[in-house]
Order: sequence, then C-alpha cells, then structure tokens
Amino acid sequence: MPWLQLKAHVAPEHAELLEELLLNEGATAITLQDAQDEPLFEPELGTTPLWNETVLTGLYDDLEGLASMLERLAAAWAEAMPDEPCPKIEHELLADRDWEREWMADFEPLRMGERLWIVPSWHQAPDPQAVNLQLDPGLAFGTGTHPTTALCLAWLDALAVDGEIAERELLDVGCGSGILAVAGLKLGARHATGTDIDPQALTASRDNGERNGIEAHALRLEYPEALESSASYPIVVANILAGPLTELADDIARRVAPGGRLALSGILETQAEEVLAAYSARGLMMDEPEVHEGWVRLTGQRPAGSPSP
Repeated sequence: MPWLQLKAHVAPEHAELLEELLLNEGATAITLQDAQDEPLFEPELGTTPLWNETVLTGLYDDLEGLASMLERLAAAWAEAMPDEPCPKIEHELLADRDWEREWMADFEPLRMGERLWIVPSWHQAPDPQAVNLQLDPGLAFGTGTHPTTALCLAWLDALAVDGEIAERELLDVGCGSGILAVAGLKLGARHATGTDIDPQALTASRDNGERNGIEAHALRLEYPEALESSASYPIVVANILAGPLTELADDIARRVAPGGRLALSGILETQAEEVLAAYSARGLMMDEPEVHEGWVRLTGQRPAGSPSP
C-alpha cells in the first residue's frame, strides 16, 4: 500500500503549529529535520539551540481527499497565524517498503583499529578471529558510529596491540552505552569501571556487557560519587564534552595512576587547546591532538614516578 507524504519548510518557531495541524488531519507519523543539516554542538548554558529552518514531514495512509485536506490546512493556518503566510506544502506518494529492513541495511560492521570490530546483531562478524563487539545502533548513548567514539575505540585497540591493556584496570568516565568499557574488557582488560550520572546509561551499559558475554564481576557500574576517593587506574578514558572535561579535570586527572594512560574525546578542534592546557597543568604529559572529522582525541600519560595529585 502506498503512503501519502506531505512536506513543508517552516520556521522553527512555527513548527509546533504545523505539526499540530498535520496531526489533526490524521498523520500517522511526523518527522522534523534541519533543512540545512547544520550540526548543533555544545550550546551556551541556559540557551535552547534551534536550527534556522525546519523540514516538517507528515505521513498518511489515507490517500483520498488531498485537495480538501490542503484547503483545511491553509484555512487553519490563516486562522491561527493571520499575519504569516502558510508554508508551501508539497505532496508525493511513497511506495510501501519494509522500513525496519531498510534501516538495518544502513548499518554495516565497523572496523576500529587493527583487531576490533563493532558488529550489529543482525550481521555475521566479518572476521570471526577478530575482537568482535556486538552493539546495535539506536538511541542509546554511543554505538561506535560517531567520530569521538571511533577515536577512543581505535586508541584502546592500539593499546591492546601494544600489550598495554592485558590484565589491567580501566575507568570509563561518562560511560553512556558502556561501549568503551566493554571494548576494553573484550580487548583483554582484567576489570572495567564505568561511571555516569544517568541511570539509563548504567542500565544500557549493563545490558551491553551481558550481550557481549562480559561476566558481572568484571564490569562495575556506578554513579561517580560512589567511586573511592583515592582510586586510580592504569587506563582512563572519558568521551563526554569539552566543557565537562575541563570542569572535571581535577577529578579525572587524579584517577590516572602513575605510568597510566588517558584518552579524552568529545572535543571540537576549536576547544582542544583549552582542554589540553587543563590536563597538562595537572601533571600529565599530553600528546599532539588526533583529529577526525572535526573532532579531537587527546591522549596523555602520567609519568611513572609521579604520584596522582
């Protein structure tokens, strides 16, 4: 069965009205997208980021009465917004498709570094002898497709190749889906601790650990305040945002054990210098930034003879 799609470009402040009007006409689904596909990164505190123009799409399973529907939409808009012209509403018929299968087809296994693969559950692992991490794309907190996550996974893989993960402990600050903690364990870490302020993140991390055969005792998931104040780790990774990374520099830096390694991501190129300076000032020997698609990974090491602050 084909579907009727109505689409209009509308100012963000008027999108809610048009959405309501389309729903009143029986839309089965509404989608809002950025017309220019402009990314919104880290907004100023207290601000609500909006893109400049919204594409609003309504999907209908009733193909009858299109002309009268458009007339009713125009009349309702004129009544609600007499001083604003009604957006031009385009329409087209869409062939019926298996949307779930088409969505799944967009996601293929991803290789991270030399040995690590992220494999959606509906795919066979390309290399069964590799380190395969099963993780499905979706709404949960980090799936390996974003450059910041990919940068951290490649770093962990490189540590494993160099023999610097085996039987060591790892701390994942802001663990999200748990992808970095679980990857570290799959790559040979003895134990991983993941912290997050969001209880849903801790649940998602636990679920992903179980899905990948991680034993419960190997993955500890806690709120940040539950960590022992003096605990430090040979490997620390934090993939959050530049603002929190800078604000938490004291706490994150002191978690790096003497001789331990640190990776930070979620940082734009324009923000890298400030974050780098914050961690250099706390006794860490920081490397040159690694850049991928405008995002930065910062890595460093605490000197072996230097105690954590």
